[in-house]
Amino acid sequence: MPSETLILDLGLIEYIKALELQKEFFNKVKTGSLKSALIFCRHYPVITLGRQARIENLKAGKSILSSRGIQVYPVERGGDVTYHGPGQLVIYPILHLDAFKKDLHFFLRKLEDTVIAVLSEFGIEALARKNLTGVWVGKQKISSIGITVKNWISYHGLALNVKNADLDNFSLIKPCGMDIEMTSMETILKKDIAFEDIQKSFIRRFGYV
Repeated sequence: MPSETLILDLGLIEYIKALELQKEFFNKVKTGSLKSALIFCRHYPVITLGRQARIENLKAGKSILSSRGIQVYPVERGGDVTYHGPGQLVIYPILHLDAFKKDLHFFLRKLEDTVIAVLSEFGIEALARKNLTGVWVGKQKISSIGITVKNWISYHGLALNVKNADLDNFSLIKPCGMDIEMTSMETILKKDIAFEDIQKSFIRRFGYV
């Protein structure tokens, strides 16, 4: 029998190292040696290009990206271009969709609903928008979601903007291929938010672990 869900907090970690760990846990779930994994982390500045990414949505050249220490990686997740930085909480659920149902869209809505419930705990009224994956506060986006599913096992995941510091780097891209403004929890609440408090809320609200 597979073990119970593995919950990890990797702290601040390079994107590529976290991706390698995701693939390792994916294989363990696939072989049945692990029930599932829920990874929490933050990334050094990085831009990732999803399967639907268009190069024109990366607005900055190599020199600007280099001056800001931002790496760029093409990845297998769905969606377009996005940015990750130390001010985000990134969450990677690696699990078999049998836990919910074998329905990709259902799982995406589950992730959106969980983020909305977490934000509500902190006094932020957020919503999902029809045909636009992610979570919004008014017209501003606060959480981006992009996953991959193979053999009905998910990896990649979501990013929730927590701190103010990273928001400026979103100007280097068209987030998710759209002309939108990003916001963060601390921008809205005007106070410090602890990453570990968000993690506890997510685990409680996700309801799978």
